[in-house]
Amino acid sequence: MRSHVVTGVIGAAALAVLGLAPAGAAPFMIVGNDEKILWDGQGKPILSPPGKDSVLIVDLADPMNPKIVANLPLENSVVGPPVNLDIAPDGSIALVADSVTLVKEGDALKQVLNDKIWVIDLKASPPKLAGTVTGAKQPSGLSISPAGNLALVANRADKSISVLSIKGTDVKVIETIPMGDEISQVVFTPDGKRALATKFAAHKVALLEVNGDKVTYPKTDVTVGLWPYNIVVAPDGRIALTADNGGAGSSDGNVDTVSVIDLEARPPRVIDKVVVGDGPEGLAISSKGNVAVAAILAGSNASKGAFFRRDKGYISVLRVDGKKLTKIKELDVGGLPEAAVFTPDGGYLLVGNYLDQDFSIFKVEGTEVTDTGKRFKVGGHPASARMSPH
Repeated sequence: MRSHVVTGVIGAAALAVLGLAPAGAAPFMIVGNDEKILWDGQGKPILSPPGKDSVLIVDLADPMNPKIVANLPLENSVVGPPVNLDIAPDGSIALVADSVTLVKEGDALKQVLNDKIWVIDLKASPPKLAGTVTGAKQPSGLSISPAGNLALVANRADKSISVLSIKGTDVKVIETIPMGDEISQVVFTPDGKRALATKFAAHKVALLEVNGDKVTYPKTDVTVGLWPYNIVVAPDGRIALTADNGGAGSSDGNVDTVSVIDLEARPPRVIDKVVVGDGPEGLAISSKGNVAVAAILAGSNASKGAFFRRDKGYISVLRVDGKKLTKIKELDVGGLPEAAVFTPDGGYLLVGNYLDQDFSIFKVEGTEVTDTGKRFKVGGHPASARMSPH
């Protein structure tokens, strides 16, 4: 969420006591709950000691009735885009980046940069922490490759991208690519041959080449909107969309955009910008490629006296027709919406509401997105979420 800085694992017996079933059905959603930060009526951060964060593995076999199958007490952070975690294409592992932690300084708590990436074994019953990778400063948005053998991690404070090799639960850093600018998120194209990284403070998207486990940055950038925070690629690989946050990680009362990058053009370039609202952050495109959504903060954690304050955020629904993007409606969600995820079949959309500690559940039919009125409580403040590809 915010642009700048303002344990162990439950065993099988403990999970049984909590009434949590072993993981065994797909698709899964992974959710990071951050219990260290909230905001007061003046929009100032309220910090709490670490130790109460959690990472949830959620079975979405029945999207209207999500089921938590694992609850791991792993620290994670709302500082950054809501894509600091991902699930491998084969569903075997998940990765979670922990960008910011809290330490005691005198009588006060202070946010400090972290460098940890958690590796979760999803094949274990129940899922468990399998390892910890030490990366660079402030690991944030990350993605696992379509082949499942690589991951890329955006290190915001280090201004770099870490390349991780994946061999089962053996995950390690094999290279760190200097980027020269702060990177907030990085994603692969569907063919796995390229990757795109948001240069947050430079208002650009960097294009990277991927050949096997070798990732190179040929210094090719595309200028997008202000403060691109998040990025997704269409399933057919023809376009990419960026959430141009506009407020350096928060809403500020001004409308902001989603930029459309034509990846088939030589060189790739922005061909359109669509106004979506104040503070887009969560961003998702359906597996069918015909509809996308941007989650809009809309000042829902701002000072109650701010002219742009709204108690609820909303989603902007976007029709995707080839390379043409059209905003077709707005739908209210909860306070401070962060992640937005479609189920793999494109039939449902879930949006995490940080302040309300739940997910709004929407039905998707074609490009028609309808609020079911149902909320899924997650027992914490959902800072991030990602969906398994299958």
